Amino acid sequence: MERLPMRLIHDILFRRRSGQSERAIAKDLGHSRVTVHRYCLLAREKGYLDASAPLPDPAALLAELGPPAPPPQVASSVEPYRKIVKELVEKGVEGVAIHGRLAEDHGYTGSYSSVRRFLARVHPAGAETFVRMETAPGQQAQVDFGTVGKIKDPKTGELRTAYCFVMTLSYSRHQYVEFVFDQRMPTWIGLHRRAFESFGGAPREIVLDNLKAGVIVAAMEDSVLSDGYRQMAQHYGLLIHPCRPRTPEHKGKVESGVHYVERNFLAGRTFMDLADANRQVKVWVTEVAGVRDHGTTHQAPLARFRTHEQAALLPLPREPFALLWVGPLKLHSDCHVRLEKSYYSAPHTYAGKVLDVYLFEKIVQIYDGLTLLTSHARATEPGTWRTRLEHYPPEKAIWLVRTPEHCLERASAVGPACAEVVGRLLSERPLDNRGAAGKLIGLVESVGAARVEAACRRALFFGDARYRRVKNIVASGLESEPLPGEPVPAPQASVARTYTHARRMDGGYFEEAAA
Repeated sequence: MERLPMRLIHDILFRRRSGQSERAIAKDLGHSRVTVHRYCLLAREKGYLDASAPLPDPAALLAELGPPAPPPQVASSVEPYRKIVKELVEKGVEGVAIHGRLAEDHGYTGSYSSVRRFLARVHPAGAETFVRMETAPGQQAQVDFGTVGKIKDPKTGELRTAYCFVMTLSYSRHQYVEFVFDQRMPTWIGLHRRAFESFGGAPREIVLDNLKAGVIVAAMEDSVLSDGYRQMAQHYGLLIHPCRPRTPEHKGKVESGVHYVERNFLAGRTFMDLADANRQVKVWVTEVAGVRDHGTTHQAPLARFRTHEQAALLPLPREPFALLWVGPLKLHSDCHVRLEKSYYSAPHTYAGKVLDVYLFEKIVQIYDGLTLLTSHARATEPGTWRTRLEHYPPEKAIWLVRTPEHCLERASAVGPACAEVVGRLLSERPLDNRGAAGKLIGLVESVGAARVEAACRRALFFGDARYRRVKNIVASGLESEPLPGEPVPAPQASVARTYTHARRMDGGYFEEAAA
């Protein structure tokens, strides 16, 4: 049997410890009760459901369950006949007849069940009737986005497509409304946090639309909350209920809330920019929307909220949730991952591998599975590079150490001739000659400052201040030779010596004399 992803298993344990029934868990997560029950039995055997004990971390669960088996990749046998099936459906042909037509006219050999599953996926049945459910104070909030057209960006002055975020408390119908320019995960989580702070607490559960920011897979039978959003929910102690696709009646309160904002706040209003729109809507929520006679409750939402619901909300944690996004990113050959148009380094041994990157408000963490590889301060401007030299191979990192400033400083310490050669290299073509300047400093480390300084002085005299020229002078031992016009150093006076066993003219031998 295929094993669930680790994040879903962890979520099942969290939900069960929070008191949610196995039936409700299976309904929310879109898995069978048998599957949920199997993991709950394992958790009970291991003592994971004990609310007094800490929730087991993913490493403990991974050690217990072992690595997952790869999921099967099976395409529908009806897929090649998609166009034919679509035409038959538009003509009102039912599933059994479609299966017969495919078999008789096109040689289809698959089962009717395959056709039925294919039809359910590409042509779902119409919406069914439903019963309106009212919730207790503090129990539920409903969330959605709505497009509001173009609003000026206060940073750039340009018009951009803006979105309206609405969180509606299901009992009181009191709202939090904010306009943003994107639906990315950091924005999505930040909106939830600010909504909770405006309410002074968090609801016990949230019903949301099938947005990519909140739900990665839009089908209810396989809905997988993104890791950042899932961890945010656990941080505040609430449960997430993904809304079934194409069933807006499952969250009618917030759907009506979005329409109310569009019709009664946005209609006929103008804004200087996004900041002005948010200032105006904050006043509107409390002074207009909050005091109206709601069409269902026939009470003012703000008064109903303050009287009954605010005290029933979950208290906020001492520290607000700081994780904004979690996702897989590839470590490129330059030893960096790209996140929010900035770059963060990780050890070169992981180049080419997909790593797990955690984006917090102030830091970025990079993991390989459960192993933390590195942490960086979060970049505040696009195009920023966060690099640790130890993440490069040693033979590559040395070129980052030998910056132009570093080379000039080291050359000046060697001597004036060396400083002049390095200065010329970096002034003519700094990008091309940066490597040559670094090699010249490396030559000092191998043969000594005195020889390199003398070689530089000789190269400058003959007008060839290239690294290759200085290297050849040192290799040939010419740095000690006098330059033209310089006095030749006097040879040292030789001392006459006689040696033992030297033959004399008469055939005898001299004895060695003292030096």
